[in-house]
Amino acid sequence: QVQLLESGGGLVQAGGSLKLSCGAPGGTLSRYTVAWFRQAPGKEREFVASIRWDGGYTIYTDSVKGRFTISRDNAKNTVYLQMNSLKPEDTATYYCAANSRPYATMRGPNGVDYWGKGTLVTVSS
Repeated sequence: QVQLLESGGGLVQAGGSLKLSCGAPGGTLSRYTVAWFRQAPGKEREFVASIRWDGGYTIYTDSVKGRFTISRDNAKNTVYLQMNSLKPEDTATYYCAANSRPYATMRGPNGVDYWGKGTLVTVSS
């Protein structure tokens, strides 16, 4: 069992930046494919980005390409989501998710083994 813990959410003005972190206290993420999802009020949860266990392959949803960057530091047992040029439509609760297959290709919720509880990102206009 892996417990995921997100941090770094908050309130930011449009055009600003935030960096989210996902850790696994008491466990390890180093062999997991990890993804970020988000869910805005009244909407379904959607895929944002994913990264292979070695950082060698990343996938982004079209709406965040060029603005968001997913990365990981396995020595620190942490996966990051750097979010730049934020827009009000990025407002959502952001969730970290892990797939226990290190070479999995995550483009959606299928195959997610573990979810975090989320961190709220609010972008004001």
